[in-house]
Amino acid sequence: MNREVRVRFAPSPTGALHIGGVRTALYNYLFAKKHGGKFLLRIEDTDQNRFVPGAEDYIRESLDWLGITPDESPWKPGEVGPYRQSERKEMYMQYALDLVEKGHAYYAFDTAEELEAMRERLTAARVVQPQYNGITRMQMKNSLTLPADEVKARLESGDPYVIRVKIPLKEDVRLNDMIRGWVMVHTSTLDDKVLMKSDGMPTYHLANIVDDHLMGITHVIRGEEWLPSAPLHVLLYRFLGWESTMPQFAHLPLLLKPDGNGKLSKRDGDKLGFPVFPLNWTDPFTNEKSSGFREKGYLPDAFLNFLAFLGWNPGDEREIFSVEELVEAFSIERIGKAGTKFDIAKANWYNEQYIRNKPNTALENFLIEDAKAEGIEISSEKANAILNLLKERVVFPSDFWRDSKFIFIAPMAFDQDVAAKKWNADAITVLTAYAAALDQVTTAFDASQAKSLLEQTAETAGIKLGKIMQAVRLAVTGMGAGPDLMEVFAILGPKELAQRIRFALEKLSIPS
Repeated sequence: MNREVRVRFAPSPTGALHIGGVRTALYNYLFAKKHGGKFLLRIEDTDQNRFVPGAEDYIRESLDWLGITPDESPWKPGEVGPYRQSERKEMYMQYALDLVEKGHAYYAFDTAEELEAMRERLTAARVVQPQYNGITRMQMKNSLTLPADEVKARLESGDPYVIRVKIPLKEDVRLNDMIRGWVMVHTSTLDDKVLMKSDGMPTYHLANIVDDHLMGITHVIRGEEWLPSAPLHVLLYRFLGWESTMPQFAHLPLLLKPDGNGKLSKRDGDKLGFPVFPLNWTDPFTNEKSSGFREKGYLPDAFLNFLAFLGWNPGDEREIFSVEELVEAFSIERIGKAGTKFDIAKANWYNEQYIRNKPNTALENFLIEDAKAEGIEISSEKANAILNLLKERVVFPSDFWRDSKFIFIAPMAFDQDVAAKKWNADAITVLTAYAAALDQVTTAFDASQAKSLLEQTAETAGIKLGKIMQAVRLAVTGMGAGPDLMEVFAILGPKELAQRIRFALEKLSIPS
């Protein structure tokens, strides 16, 4: 690689950013950083009919959340801007006209009715894929079939037209894809795509080629859905005289539904109960709400690690990577060709691992803020104790408050199934004595002291502790299962513990 590596992520602002797009951005970012290059973001908003207000801000916020920061973008411009295609509108026509002048494109004046009639004729003739191509163009109304003076008159009078590429009739187009190897397509399968629309805006095909060239893009890493368009793009580079600086292409495998049958969609996420967008999104036209990974409680570094493995692997058994380690290990060659099934259980596993490995200082605010929202103040010291208690048990940061709420709000009711099986005279005997013993505690009270005191109490009563432990938990927490009980006792302290036990002794009766 003699030139500076320059890659781009070029989303359209037509709604929320799908996680497939986020993965594309991530792979571009990792590739650029691996090779000491630049990662650009370009907004491809040539289709003004599909523009959605707020979508560009959503793209920016999503990448900011994940730390995939572009080196150049609409909000951090470099020397090759503007970075929105709508702001580059004036420059595209000159390249389209250059293609017309060189004989690689032509003006087409066909009306919508004439195009539909053409498709109906071809369908009636049992043509499998009716299209405007090297054969049908000679029966249509364009600058290849009309006299030159009529074409000139139409252009001067302002007749609506589009500019179409003129695909060669009999030629093999070859492309060496960095993931898929050599791809060869015969031009008889290609149609004469529109390059400039009647509203003066370019289509994606022309705009992305011109922009990638002018922005010095060296590698185009994009989704597999663009592979059928790649032969046309190769031809456009050649027609425009830019073949020698054409970027290398890498077409990423699809993200598939969990069962592997088809591309992952928002509907799949709704149906199976997981997000497919990085952040919450509300459609400004329909007010339909979609959930995001951030709001569901996924940590950005855990989500990135998970996303990196959806199509790529490092070639060894490692699964946990920091962003810096991903940059070091990443290579296009280790991206697979086949689609990758989306596995939300694996996303959850990553979140668990990252929570376990984070220092408490990075997590305590989640617990403190969630408690504050319900009117409960938690000190940093107590938050630290709760994090230590629950860290190995939670999937999301919100679980800390959900699973520790019983520490701050004494149970008013008790699990009746557990009470029916475990609440008995032995439990009442030990708990009554234990509450009295707790009243006498005046020194520091930790988990080992709580356990020792309980063991002594049971031994004095001649009752085996193992037989009544679930009843002890029930009395203090209202539940039959949960985190380490002695650690819970230490956090509650002897006074609160004794109060809860006495309340349970009042409310619970021995099943008849």
